[in-house]
Amino acid sequence: MTVKEILLREIETLPEERQSNVLAFVRFLKIGLADSRPTDQQFTEALARARAIASERGITEQDIDAEIRAVRSGQ
Repeated sequence: MTVKEILLREIETLPEERQSNVLAFVRFLKIGLADSRPTDQQFTEALARARAIASERGITEQDIDAEIRAVRSGQ
């Protein structure tokens, strides 16, 4: 019997609610498979996208710095 067959047999014996949990867990596992790039590369790319969006909206580095200062000072 293959692992797939054993998994299917085991899942079939679970109540519907537990089957939903298994499905959610499988989808969680697949997320990790979808993006195997190093974390620093993902961060760099996300930061570049955020900066591009800010630029499109006319938000400058000075605007961002001012907002950070305001939040940190409790304003």
